[in-house]
Amino acid sequence: MTGRKILSTIRSYGIITVGLFLYTFAWTVFIIPNQMVGGGVTGISAIIQYLTGFDVSYSYFIINTVLLVIAMKVLGSGFGVKTIFAMLVSTIFLRFLPELISQDFIQEISIENGKLLCAMIGGAVSGFGVALTFSQGGSSGGTDIVALIINKYRAISPGKVIMTIDILIIASSLFLPSDGTWGGRIATVLYGYVVSGIFSVTVDMVTSGTKQSIQVFIFSRKYAEIADAISTEFHRGTTLLKGIGWHTKQDINVVVTITRKHDTNALLTLIRSIDPDAFISVSSVMGVYGKGFEQVKK
Repeated sequence: MTGRKILSTIRSYGIITVGLFLYTFAWTVFIIPNQMVGGGVTGISAIIQYLTGFDVSYSYFIINTVLLVIAMKVLGSGFGVKTIFAMLVSTIFLRFLPELISQDFIQEISIENGKLLCAMIGGAVSGFGVALTFSQGGSSGGTDIVALIINKYRAISPGKVIMTIDILIIASSLFLPSDGTWGGRIATVLYGYVVSGIFSVTVDMVTSGTKQSIQVFIFSRKYAEIADAISTEFHRGTTLLKGIGWHTKQDINVVVTITRKHDTNALLTLIRSIDPDAFISVSSVMGVYGKGFEQVKK
């Protein structure tokens, strides 16, 4: 393994660790102290803790271990080193963060600010953490494994399976001991759906935001300079299209390039620095596959 490969691997596992820290921090500070429930194995583990006092980290580890063993038998032994790593790191964080974070801090930042705000913050922070993990090919396992197993034998999308499981997990909190009223129990379920909904939206926004691409058409007399600058300074491929301006009936050259959406402003600034009068068309594309972008899954 080359030095660059080693650094890339360390960076990847480092990002996964940061993502898992954010995920477990959200549960430790905002969700569990308020007796709320979310989806996935963490949600099941939280319910077990509320009912029996059995620490959430132990339930999380036991359930995920069982699911991983099943997954390796059904899906193959190469299910994923990063998934196993993520499960172990999450278990460690869930076990020790409650001891490291001051209860006064949790009281001030979480409990005193109300359950609704905590549900929103908890869902957003945990969703951002999981999105970071996903971006490096990691997974916290859990209901993801169940979805993949079902998908292998039934034509049901993993997304629908996960959503259904999460709905059932959160709905089961209706039977948790509460303040004695059905209103309190229903509120717990509703807060759980807020956590799960914001979690899902955050994951989608972060993961899709890093992958969204644009296609740019540049009409300019300085097409050669612009194409060279995009290739050498912006490090993106370009294509030159030849056409005819129908109004002037003159030959024209159009520079075409594709880049990430977050690079839009930098690309436009580069083009304008060469030709302030350039005519530019920018459009979003559904997907880009090839070198420098996504790869087609076999």
